[in-house]
Amino acid sequence: MKTIIRSLVAVLMIVMAAGCGQSTKKAEAEAAEKARQDSLAAVDAAKKQKDVAEKLAALPEEPVFDIQTNLGTIRIKLYSKTPKHRENFAKLALSGFYDGLLFHRVIDGFMIQAGDPYTKNPDLKDKFGTGGPGYTIPAEFVEEYTHKKGALAAARRGDSANPLKESSGSQFYIVQNEASCAPLNGDYTVFGETIDGIRVVDKIAAVARDGRDCPVEPVKIISVKSVAE
Repeated sequence: MKTIIRSLVAVLMIVMAAGCGQSTKKAEAEAAEKARQDSLAAVDAAKKQKDVAEKLAALPEEPVFDIQTNLGTIRIKLYSKTPKHRENFAKLALSGFYDGLLFHRVIDGFMIQAGDPYTKNPDLKDKFGTGGPGYTIPAEFVEEYTHKKGALAAARRGDSANPLKESSGSQFYIVQNEASCAPLNGDYTVFGETIDGIRVVDKIAAVARDGRDCPVEPVKIISVKSVAE
């Protein structure tokens, strides 16, 4: 009997050891696959970064971009005298940052605003208007760049929390009414203008909105592309 028991124990230990070995091999295989995927992702990210850098370098002094939305296309030109804002917007656009974002704040007779990454997730609606890429841009006030109709300007936090009036790293607005936006001159950086599609700006401004001025039916940015692409 003891001999049989010892044999059974030995068999059980062999089976357990085999099982542990298989688990270890599986874990090692999974770890190796994860490392491979991470490496491929890093290579892909580096390639995209290089591609964006090359496209940035090839842009003219005042590049033109098409903001394609589900309500039409707005063509904008970025100004040369606001280089920090110009390069930042171009970099985000070329990297696809704006694709899929919403115009989350629209006020007929005032302006339309977009560029918040939170707007990709409808569950985060309470946070719409507070998101960004994690950095701000120093103000670049240029006297000749005013809040005329179609002007492209950078959103920002209020003066009490932002005495230097630094711009959001990604949120922007397009002026729909010059008179109502005139008081913003010298307080918010204007870094571009609409050169085609002003009717689309008016169309977006006129959509039905909720109590927070967010469109009831989503107004989505499909893509922002350089006309040189």
